[in-house]
Amino acid sequence: MEPEGSYVQDDPHVRLMMAGSTLRKVKSRSWKKQRHFRLLEDGLTIWYKSRWAGKGHSTFSVMDVEAVREGHQSEVMLSIAEEFPAELCFTLVFHGRQGNLDLVADSPEEAQAWIQGVRKLIHKAQTMDEQERQDQWVRDWFQKADKNKDGKMNFKEVKKLLKMMNVEMNEDNALHLFTMADKCESGSLEIEQFVHFYQMLTQRDEVWKVFQDYSGDGERLTLEELETFLRLEQGEGDQSSQHAQQLIQRYEPSETAVKESSMSLEGFQMYLCSQEGSVFNPALLELQQDMNQPLSHYFISSSHNTYLLEDQLRGQSSLEAYIQALKRGCRCVEVDCWDGSDGEPVVYHGHTLTSKILFRDIISTLKEYAFKVSDFPVIVSLENHCGVEQQTVMATHLRQILGEMLLTAPLDGQIPHMLPSPQELRGKILLKAKKIGGLETHLDETLTDEVSDEDETANGDAESPSAEDPPAETTNKKSKLSRELSDLVVYCKSVHFHGFEHARSQAKCYEMSSFSESKAKKLAKDAGSEFIRCNARQLCRTYPSGLRTDSSNYNPQDMWNVGCQIVALNFQTAGLEMDLNDGRFRQNGCCGYVLKPDFMRDADSSFSPDRPEDRPGYKPARLSIQVISAQQLPKVNQKEGSIVDPLVRVEIYGVPQDQTKEETGHINNNGFNPVWNETLNFIVHSPELALVRFVVEDHDKTSRNDFIGQFTLPFTCIQPGYRHIHLLSKDGTAIPPSSVFVNVNVSELT
Repeated sequence: MEPEGSYVQDDPHVRLMMAGSTLRKVKSRSWKKQRHFRLLEDGLTIWYKSRWAGKGHSTFSVMDVEAVREGHQSEVMLSIAEEFPAELCFTLVFHGRQGNLDLVADSPEEAQAWIQGVRKLIHKAQTMDEQERQDQWVRDWFQKADKNKDGKMNFKEVKKLLKMMNVEMNEDNALHLFTMADKCESGSLEIEQFVHFYQMLTQRDEVWKVFQDYSGDGERLTLEELETFLRLEQGEGDQSSQHAQQLIQRYEPSETAVKESSMSLEGFQMYLCSQEGSVFNPALLELQQDMNQPLSHYFISSSHNTYLLEDQLRGQSSLEAYIQALKRGCRCVEVDCWDGSDGEPVVYHGHTLTSKILFRDIISTLKEYAFKVSDFPVIVSLENHCGVEQQTVMATHLRQILGEMLLTAPLDGQIPHMLPSPQELRGKILLKAKKIGGLETHLDETLTDEVSDEDETANGDAESPSAEDPPAETTNKKSKLSRELSDLVVYCKSVHFHGFEHARSQAKCYEMSSFSESKAKKLAKDAGSEFIRCNARQLCRTYPSGLRTDSSNYNPQDMWNVGCQIVALNFQTAGLEMDLNDGRFRQNGCCGYVLKPDFMRDADSSFSPDRPEDRPGYKPARLSIQVISAQQLPKVNQKEGSIVDPLVRVEIYGVPQDQTKEETGHINNNGFNPVWNETLNFIVHSPELALVRFVVEDHDKTSRNDFIGQFTLPFTCIQPGYRHIHLLSKDGTAIPPSSVFVNVNVSELT
């Protein structure tokens, strides 16, 4: 494959980027500094430094950039809008939780060159196949290590580079391969020769062994042999013959082999490393569930205190936090409103030092970003601390800014007996808040505009840690509601929870309660089945304890086990709980709605998470995972000469009986191609609810193991057979080419 540079150099925008530009980097209204930016020769790395600083510089890869926004499209840019015209401004938005880079060019032409240039490079990076991506990764390392920039490396430098890449190898073997790659016998390798050397070094024995098991001549797989492999190992049954032909067309690099309908070892390895060879069944990544059931029949990806980027006491409140949550498929966001000083309601974490943002700016952000990744409805959970006047201002903003997007009346004008479906509510924003009366009493003018203030606080701890407002005194306070705001609440009326008996006999389907994690856990423990039945008909929201001022999270699985739909998490905090949330919602087109198992959608269900074996249709599964090897794990510790000692752990999250974990031993000093060949076995009682999390850690006998990478998916989305698990960072972003190679077997427990 040609070097990356040659494709892009012909583009005028990219040429300007390579020549370099002085751009202003902006962090706030008062922090604006000039930096020199340029695109390096690899066509993928952007380098920048201060014009007067000595040696210090920074770099980032185009692969890390998710999008380029033009003009004043970030809070920082809006704050300097009067100083710099929109045509000079642009914002680079990164994957994961990394902050934006806001830049101002000297001329509109220069801004356009960077905007269009970066977009072209992102597109190029996204359309690479696995092999190109792997080769590019190797080239990036070569560029990083080629200190004198002569484009060559001798054996000593190559050894040093392999160490940086986390590669431990036998020196004689490496020298032998080095000599083979050094075609001109010059004693050094140029970049493309190094890519070839690296390919030879990474030929994988364990893949070769599987290949040998099915190849008659040891050189290639005929069409029939590949079909047999797909049928016996990959569990593909009838479709294996048609699929075998497609795989050869898609992954076989040798044209001769394609003509003969056969597959070489290279093609076989590329297939196993592709998305089709992934542990996640690609068909289930698409939107494929029934979206016509009532809202209460779905798990809904939900965020808590969405406005915060950091902790709950003095963190930054930000519109970017809403954009990031919506980008991750979140469908329920929280807005914490307080009276602002100039008649404009503000959003922040009350009684704390977190910064404030305008309510109307959040609603404008919602309008722009709500339906970028999913068409299905967004619920705005309003925690309202405003007086009547500013509540009316909020109602005006909601109507004026959102227009048709805002749902303001029942769909067909009828009083609903069950909630509408995500399909019927596509493109709509729903308000969750208190309401004067119900939908039935909409025309009754005699209703008082006072509602009991007891609902949030009496259902657990209040969400805002307000010192001067101890819950004991708030239980019977009355607060006034603005009728304009109340009228905008249709299918999500916040009410106090009076027990399951009351919910069954009295509650309307559009009424919903919120529970703190401790209250929800107690209800789940004391009355799991009743909670499930109640959640088949009504929505319910759970939220983290007010004591989690560090924005930590609770385990959402405990809430999903009893059918809670809106399990609100601090999206800004990476870790196990967000891995589980991302894993749960990775299926079904990442649309933020996942259909609950059938036994949780039945209002007469007898299912109890504590006794899964009692339900009709109980089908436990046996899961067997042979952990074979891992590839190119990232270094955890950047100290010179340190190499990881990896182990793999498989964790199951589900009903209480299914919560378990097993791990392999650790392999000393090999993050490059460790081989375990260890089998881990599990019995899963409620496969329909379970999540499987694969974690790789760096073993440390004196302190806690360091996290290397993870991947989480629903049990029902697992593809059996020889599969690769493509690892994600702590932040949930991809870390190619790191992967774990496994052989997965799923069977019914008899």
